Amino acid sequence: MGPHPAVAAIRLAVRRVLHDVLIDLSDQRTPEARTERAPGHALVLVACSGGADSMALASALAFEAPKLGIRAGGITVDHGLQPGSDLRAAEVVARLTALGLDPVDSVGVSVGRDGGPEAAAREARYAALDAAAERHGAAAILLGHTRDDQAETVLLGLARGSGIRSLSGMAAVSGAAGRYRRPFLHLDRQTARKACLVQSLPVWDDPHNTDPAYTRSRLRHEGLPALEKALGKGVVEALARTAQLSRDDADALDAWAAEAEASVRDAAGLLECAKLYALPPAVRRRVLRRAAIAAGSPAGSLFARHIEEVDRLITGWRGQGAINLPGRVVAQRQGGRLVIRQG
Repeated sequence: MGPHPAVAAIRLAVRRVLHDVLIDLSDQRTPEARTERAPGHALVLVACSGGADSMALASALAFEAPKLGIRAGGITVDHGLQPGSDLRAAEVVARLTALGLDPVDSVGVSVGRDGGPEAAAREARYAALDAAAERHGAAAILLGHTRDDQAETVLLGLARGSGIRSLSGMAAVSGAAGRYRRPFLHLDRQTARKACLVQSLPVWDDPHNTDPAYTRSRLRHEGLPALEKALGKGVVEALARTAQLSRDDADALDAWAAEAEASVRDAAGLLECAKLYALPPAVRRRVLRRAAIAAGSPAGSLFARHIEEVDRLITGWRGQGAINLPGRVVAQRQGGRLVIRQG
């Protein structure tokens, strides 16, 4: 008798991702190195909070990795935002170790305030994960985001009005050199929880996930249920599908913008307003965003409203003054050219 369907589903998802990691490692090696030994001693880490999604992911990694000759480890991040968080982190380390993962780390971080509590915690968490990957030489870090998380991310992007890229949600592969992998984006949250239940895996339910002070928590427990009540079942699946379609479109437009950027610069490298005006709006705005980021504007702080203001220097020119952008970057029209530079 085979494993429970939920367990089979999470293991298959992880197996596919591990195969992809091995293929990517093989492609990165020189022909000479490939003949010496296969990249079977690669280390893959799982980021684990102790919740159902990441515990299910950890169990699947512990099961599948040895069969492919991959070392499996884990890391938990202690944000220090709740009393006893250090004890919770120690418990997660013990659970991951019991699954056979090695190495297993607990890393404490200090969460700032920039961008709100959720964004600040996320920034601190990914910085800690990046550092752990470098410290251990990990080929990849697995993240337990599910299809439900993807749906929530799409709705949050829609509420911000930030364009098609924000509707594309989370990528299955992201980070430097494809460091982050999300095997569960096509699985729902209930599948992960069921997999933990049938395997008798203890899980920790973060009280922040039910705290209405957090936007994502309100969306999860109030917004999405209201949508499903009004529109019927299948909203989560439709939103996740929208994310993939939006990502494909956004990737195509980004590639177009990258090619178009060179054609709208003069010999001195300045952007020519007349040529920018001739581009389709979606491509032009991407060129402007690329130029602002290249000038030093932080991508995470550069919103649609900023790009719209710069775009008006091209499409609605009436002699207006310079536009101030995040990162002390200034955009200004001068003699038929758009100058974007540090102020």
